[in-house]
Amino acid sequence: MKKYLNRLLKSLSVNQRRRFRGGLFVWLMLPALASSQSKPGNTVAQPRAMTGLDSLMVKQLFFSAMDAKVIENYTQAAELFNRVLQSDPNNDAALYQLSILKKLKGNYTDAQGLLEKAVTLKPDNEWYWLGLAECYEKTNNIGLLEHVFSELIRLDPDKPEYYFDKANAYFIEAKYDDALQVYTQLEQLTGLDDDILAGKQKIYLKQGKVDKAASDIQDMIKANPNTIRYYLLLAEIYNSNNQGDKALKVLETAQTINPNAGQVHLALADIYRDKKDYERCYYQITLAFALPDVVIDQKLKIILGYLPKFPDPNAKASALELSKILTTANPGDYRSWAMYGDMLAQNAKLKDAEGAYRQALQINNQKYEVYEQLVRIEVSQSEIAAALKDGQAALELFPNSAWMNYLVGIAYLQQKNYKAALSYIKNATDMETDDKDLLSSSYTSLGDCYHEQKDDQKSDDAYEKALTYNPDNAFCLNNYAYYLSLRNEALDKAAQMSAHSNELQPNTASFEDTYAWILFKQKKYADAKIWIEKAILHDKTNSAVQTEHYGDIMFYLGDTNAAVESWKKAKSFGEQSSVLDRKINERKYIE
Repeated sequence: MKKYLNRLLKSLSVNQRRRFRGGLFVWLMLPALASSQSKPGNTVAQPRAMTGLDSLMVKQLFFSAMDAKVIENYTQAAELFNRVLQSDPNNDAALYQLSILKKLKGNYTDAQGLLEKAVTLKPDNEWYWLGLAECYEKTNNIGLLEHVFSELIRLDPDKPEYYFDKANAYFIEAKYDDALQVYTQLEQLTGLDDDILAGKQKIYLKQGKVDKAASDIQDMIKANPNTIRYYLLLAEIYNSNNQGDKALKVLETAQTINPNAGQVHLALADIYRDKKDYERCYYQITLAFALPDVVIDQKLKIILGYLPKFPDPNAKASALELSKILTTANPGDYRSWAMYGDMLAQNAKLKDAEGAYRQALQINNQKYEVYEQLVRIEVSQSEIAAALKDGQAALELFPNSAWMNYLVGIAYLQQKNYKAALSYIKNATDMETDDKDLLSSSYTSLGDCYHEQKDDQKSDDAYEKALTYNPDNAFCLNNYAYYLSLRNEALDKAAQMSAHSNELQPNTASFEDTYAWILFKQKKYADAKIWIEKAILHDKTNSAVQTEHYGDIMFYLGDTNAAVESWKKAKSFGEQSSVLDRKINERKYIE
């Protein structure tokens, strides 16, 4: 062989010799090609006789194809592999490499044909069979997989994966007894383990052999009496087959063996839930939540399962208690404190929720959603200094957050710093183009800012734009209507908007007061009296404005004494103005 190679190299150019030497090394190292030498006794298709020059040309084409494949020039690689096959149709390595290129394009049907020929040529090449198995799976030729995995087991009888794959192929075809036979072979090879047990259980349950499925697990329990997962598996089999009482006994035994097994408590909770014993169910959940072997993701999922039951007070209370236990069991995970904050907020314990969110941020200050929840609460409670401090901290980390810009802008609006408010809220409208709720709220707030700056045209334009994003924005409808009424402009339009806001949010005192005031401006005093009385009924703040409006309406209804009494009450509620003093002193309405 060495003499032949030396003679061949002398007949080549310098570049060809370099190419041949480098290529020969790659050829010998390729796994697919290393097995291309047929073994004694194999029956393979015989290629035509090739001259040394033909063989060299084929090898050079193959190496060129591999080079093209390495640099991901797949089109050229495929063309070159096809040229190899034109010269040497039984070149199994080229068939295999071409099949890989076909699969890269999702063409598993053509790849399958190439590999079927390759395994015929070289039936002892494990890579070819694995490639063919993938093709059969992709083309849903499950029935053909049995033979493939049988061949793979023949080639490597000590590899458990091939047995599992063969058993699974039988399972898909509903050949359950054949699958069990494969598992028996595997069990003889490796001994019974959890994977084999799970595979057999799946088959037994498909066959309706619950007792047989249970028997195998009972054997595992006898061999491993302190291994809790077998008790859980046995209980699951019983419970999923309407044998809850048996499942309960198994789990109670497991609980005795290991009282700190959180999954046992969760499984018991499921049993009690099925029995509608909700008190015991919840108790078992609380025990599980206190244990570290139940991962936090599972605990969070359980708490979130209560949300669809909100606003039921019992559901809220249960979720709150569980989230509190979560912070004790997982104090170093920001998610436990964030969830606790959420549940406190859901239970209207906003000050405590702020504390929980702050604790979450101390653990991990890179979580935007926690910042947003915290600042939302601070804004809703008019905690302006805190909202600005936390909002600005959030914006340092997340400067492109439209919602946070909006919330900081609202805090400045509450502070009556209209210039700063406009700046941040405009940022929100510039950053966000898809969130219609945010855009409608932002333009509503811009309208409020412009009103306070006495720029009525910009204020009206902002409100109009807000309504284009959400025509049912009740706050925009109310504010726009009220400010029009103060200017005695477009009262019919104002009345329509105000009436709609009350339809959207009935029993809202400030909205009812707005509608009453517009009706008053329209000289519809009887109707105005009805709506101002609704506002006063629903008001929880002793509003001086609403009380003064009631006096104004009563004056025009001819009840001066009632009017003066209401004006005096408005003053006692904190309203201080020279106009109100004149109303009281002169006992008449003054514009």
